[in-house]
Amino acid sequence: MSSRSGRRRRTVPDDVRSEIRARGGEKADRYVEQMARAADAFRRDRDREVVGILRPLRDALPDAPSVRELLGLAHYRIGNYAAAAKELEAYRNVTGAVDQHPVLMDCYRAKRRHRLVDDLWAELAAASPSAALVAEGRIVEAGSLADRGRLDDALAMLRRRADDVKRPRDHHLRLWYALADLEERAGNHAEARALFDRVRRRDPQFADVTERRRALG
Repeated sequence: MSSRSGRRRRTVPDDVRSEIRARGGEKADRYVEQMARAADAFRRDRDREVVGILRPLRDALPDAPSVRELLGLAHYRIGNYAAAAKELEAYRNVTGAVDQHPVLMDCYRAKRRHRLVDDLWAELAAASPSAALVAEGRIVEAGSLADRGRLDDALAMLRRRADDVKRPRDHHLRLWYALADLEERAGNHAEARALFDRVRRRDPQFADVTERRRALG
């Protein structure tokens, strides 16, 4: 097998390829290859490499939403919350989409910009794009409320959507886990144990649920 045929083939979705080609002019092929390399690095959790690849591409194509989105997500995974918010706000402004609102909310929560968290939550809840996305936003909003000392409000927000279901999806587990954490913080250990048990029955490997449950006795 030749080195060429053995090389990993990097690809990007057709819509991203079209987006970049529409903006890239004579350098479009080079830009598509940069985006493909960045996407490959992102899949491998090499987020600093993603940032290094995409910064110049962002500067060349500032209105390319896929570039701003992926760069924002890479910054977020590194913990560069201000940089992530800048890129994801640009993505939001270009597209009008709400699919990255939970991540953007978490960036602003980390920066203690809670008013912006509230505003983004209102937009996401009104748009209601999917149960999973709304659940993620609800978890972040509840965390923001708890950060502000409004623990009762945070608990009420998650309890309203914490009913047990026969076939839970990942967002159900995440919401139950988040609520268990808040119940423990509030001193409601029986409720926290029950919720951690519910998560653990469905997925014993979920986060650190086994350790959290064990710590509660």
